Amino acid sequence: MEVALLGLCNWSTLGVCAALKLPQISAVLAARSARGLSLPSLLLELAGFLVFLRYQCYYGYPPLTYLEYPILIAQDVILLLCIFHFNGNVKQATPYIAVLVSSWFVLALQKWIIDLAMVCPKYCMGPGAVAHACNLNTLGGRESHPVAQARVQWCDLGSLQPLPSGFK
Repeated sequence: MEVALLGLCNWSTLGVCAALKLPQISAVLAARSARGLSLPSLLLELAGFLVFLRYQCYYGYPPLTYLEYPILIAQDVILLLCIFHFNGNVKQATPYIAVLVSSWFVLALQKWIIDLAMVCPKYCMGPGAVAHACNLNTLGGRESHPVAQARVQWCDLGSLQPLPSGFK
């Protein structure tokens, strides 16, 4: 029973991840525009997925614990290529893809590199800082975009105000 439930969870996660960005990809292709996509946000997401996937492979975790990451990476690469295609120059994507591919090998050169890549974001920018530093704009926001947009905005974290007492 437990094995069947675990298998269902694993395969349902893969299914959800396979379909997660398909609406966004189809909206970009239908609009024939990359308007609303943020290159820095997409690169940040790709880097995070790549580091996590490499860490899982490096330490020999079972494939079913990380198979969603290659699916998400492939979808992000498609969106990356869409950005450059609809902006008129696919060749500009070459350095970004080269850095991502070379990172796969660099991360595994030494154990401390992959460990640092996993630990550094946790201590440099914890979950609370990331939540306050990211501004997500979606459909129905100030601007009308055919695609949901995620944009990272860095701010002075010392200027954040505490939550009102009702939200604690």
